Amino acid sequence: MAAMRTLTVAGLFLAFCALGLIAVAISTDNWYETDARRHRERCKNYSNKRNDPGYIYISNNNLPLRMLPKDSGVQRGGSGVRGDLLLRAKRHFLPPAAAMESLCSRQYNSTITGLWKKCHREGFDLETEDLIFKGLVPRCTPIKYYYSSSALPRNLPINLTKTIRQDEWHALHLQRMTASFIGMAISIILFGWIIGMLGCCKDHDLMQYVAGLLFLMGGTCCIISLCTCVAGINFELSRYPRYMFGIPEDISHGYGWSMFCAWGGLGLTLLAGFLCTLAPSLYPPQTPVVHKPRQENGCV
Repeated sequence: MAAMRTLTVAGLFLAFCALGLIAVAISTDNWYETDARRHRERCKNYSNKRNDPGYIYISNNNLPLRMLPKDSGVQRGGSGVRGDLLLRAKRHFLPPAAAMESLCSRQYNSTITGLWKKCHREGFDLETEDLIFKGLVPRCTPIKYYYSSSALPRNLPINLTKTIRQDEWHALHLQRMTASFIGMAISIILFGWIIGMLGCCKDHDLMQYVAGLLFLMGGTCCIISLCTCVAGINFELSRYPRYMFGIPEDISHGYGWSMFCAWGGLGLTLLAGFLCTLAPSLYPPQTPVVHKPRQENGCV
């Protein structure tokens, strides 16, 4: 009896901690973070090249290779072809200036993203902080859970435009699944915690078992929500065309502490469900007492 109560109390305590972690994850915006400081500094250095009259700027990426293979210029047959291929391969690894200009033409900001809004990270971009202070740029923008088509260039092909619209619908469905399942998870866990508390107060093993099942069900909803969140982030990063939706390599990005709070709440929820469903099995079985009929006098 004491072991059953101990397991039940431990399961309810873990479920309460899981509720707190999931509530913190839902109410904060540090699910996904990007840091564009290195990219902005690189573009700033690229744009600050000299433009004096008479000064010709030649990027190092466009300079010819000074050390060519020995057999590259001797003959145009055999070894010469191999040297030309090596030269092309080396030039392929060097990013051209046009690619750098195309990357810097699109502005990237250091942001944090949650379930409800996307915000600029404080203290990361001084120019953006100045605009926010002046009221020209909002600190946070709400995340829309309804479809609103984004503005696209008019010179895009029709097939590419249709693909972008379909990807927008797919990304919206993933966002809706993430928010709805995480809401279902915290509601089911809260309902199971209330039932578990009532069962613990009344020593009702069936209510404790039902609470454990509800915890496992809430953990399942939390798993679905987190998996769809990860799938949605990966889908946004792999959208086509890459020059419109991709992220340059010098921008660091990853999951924030809100995501880890949600995963921690998921683990505690599953552990609480296991303890609460295991506790009733330790309850000692009650054997009914059978009273023998009393023999009356004169009866054999």
